[in-house]
Parts: sequence; C-alpha cells; structure tokens
Amino acid sequence: MINTAERAAQLLKDHRASIDRLDAILVYTLGERFKHTQSVGLLKAEHNLPPSDPAREAAQIARLEDLATQADLDPEFAKKFLNFVIAEVIQHHKQHQS
Repeated sequence: MINTAERAAQLLKDHRASIDRLDAILVYTLGERFKHTQSVGLLKAEHNLPPSDPAREAAQIARLEDLATQADLDPEFAKKFLNFVIAEVIQHHKQHQS
C-alpha cells in the first residue's frame, strides 16, 4: 500500500512531466509563430508597409481575451502575454525596415 507522501511525490512527478511537455509545446508554437511573423515583416518591408498594425493588434488582443476566458485563463495575463509577443514582433519588423 502506498503512503500519502509517496502518492503526493508521484502526483508531483506526473504534474511536472505534463508541465514540461506543455512548455515544449509553447516553445515550439512560439517558434512557428515567429517564423510567420518574420515573413510578414519581410513582406511589409518589401512593400513599405508600417511595422505595426494597431487595428489588427487590438482585434488580436480582444480575440485572445475571449479565448483566455473560454480556457479559464486570466484574460489580463493573456493580454499582457500577447502585448509582449506583439512588441517583439514589431521590433523584428522594424529591423527589416532598416
């Protein structure tokens, strides 16, 4: 029979393994996302388009807040996260414009 400390240790190990898999998914997903945003940045530079698109950014933030609510994730956290990602993307786009 397993005691409670052993059971807790096993549960902790299982949760951490899931967290590690999810972290890998996040990293690979962000990598894929940034490949596309790099292509967008090059396209914008080639056609002299501005590096940022405030209307698109606002729509994306609203969309992500809705998704976060559906996923039981704090919408404010999701908004902060997307704002961070958008700021990185805009920096990359500006580099292409130089």
